Amino acid sequence: MSAPMDFDQLLSFYEDHLRDQVMPFWTTHCIDWEHGGINNCVADDGTVQSTDKYMWSQGRALWTFSALYNHFDQSPEWLRIAHNIADFVMSHGRDADGAWAFCLRQDGSVAEPPKSIYVDAFIMYGLTEYARATGNGRAIEIAQEAYERTSPLLRDHTTLPTEPLPIPEKLQSHGPSMIFALTYHELGVLTGNQEITDRGLELAEIVMTQHLKPEHKLLYELVLPGGGLADSDAGKTFIPGHAIESMWFMERIYRHHQRQDRIDLAIEAIRWHLEKGWDDEYGGIFLACHTGGGTPAWHQPDAKCWWPHTEALYALLRAYEVSRQSWCMDWYRRVHDYVFDRFPNREHGDWHQNLDRKGNPIPVVLKDLAVKDPFHLPRTLIYSIVTLRRLADSASDAMR
Repeated sequence: MSAPMDFDQLLSFYEDHLRDQVMPFWTTHCIDWEHGGINNCVADDGTVQSTDKYMWSQGRALWTFSALYNHFDQSPEWLRIAHNIADFVMSHGRDADGAWAFCLRQDGSVAEPPKSIYVDAFIMYGLTEYARATGNGRAIEIAQEAYERTSPLLRDHTTLPTEPLPIPEKLQSHGPSMIFALTYHELGVLTGNQEITDRGLELAEIVMTQHLKPEHKLLYELVLPGGGLADSDAGKTFIPGHAIESMWFMERIYRHHQRQDRIDLAIEAIRWHLEKGWDDEYGGIFLACHTGGGTPAWHQPDAKCWWPHTEALYALLRAYEVSRQSWCMDWYRRVHDYVFDRFPNREHGDWHQNLDRKGNPIPVVLKDLAVKDPFHLPRTLIYSIVTLRRLADSASDAMR
């Protein structure tokens, strides 16, 4: 489908895609009504390959089904699924110290113990959105306890557990600051807790002042502690999709704090990473790139994964809504045409997660976490629908 610039038409396309192409895959194949939670080791054809449940994905799925209720159509079925996931997570997910298991078995027993702070982030994110939908006090309490446990850990990346993406020795990673900036922001704003909101802003400032380098028009994924550049392949590797995703996080956070200077910079940074990360020969966004033209220190860097492209779709729509700059929609059309021509799985529903450089489906790229979960794609569609509703209303008002 060529990207229509009529926002009503584009809105209908997104609503239909979410309702008819994407979510039926998950509701048909993956909800574990007997034991709770969602099966997230699943092939593109819907075959459940393992009933182990990675907690990273449980938190993400909880966010998605809660957000579908909050922002899409308030169907009670979304809440029924969210309740099922939340009950499983809150009943089985933590150890005695409050750390979240990396993976649980079907029955909720521990398959892999805590080894990644990213699990805490996605669980907090999911519980916050679930509490927004339900007012569930226990969800808020558990999310706040996760804040208390994780906030001190984020001050020292040398000991920070971040499987399946361990931080190279003596480097500081963009990922933890980025995701916790957003999760703390969402929790703090929902609960009115200024301390948590301020901690999210503090982490956002680390992203914007230590990892983002406007003089290079680049966000460095790995830097020396404090933001110095590392003269290594790891230090010269950047992840265009991660930077784009991070920048719409930043816009969301700094909008709350009324920092237009930061918003403007974040929007410009979205453009920089599309220009640097786009494959001019075959189209699509590279998974990873190297500032010096060398080999990125990343697994299958020339792959075209679904998630950078989903993040770009929403980031561009939001950037256009905020700035009304024409380049946003020019890039949006380019990304849209590439994405919807190649990623949707016409036979089984949802999308192919990973393509090779030429756009052919390939097996999972993140080799140490072979999961498929309903997150990046539904989140983009949900937030894009919210944005397109406003854009369509604005366009309609302008014609009156």
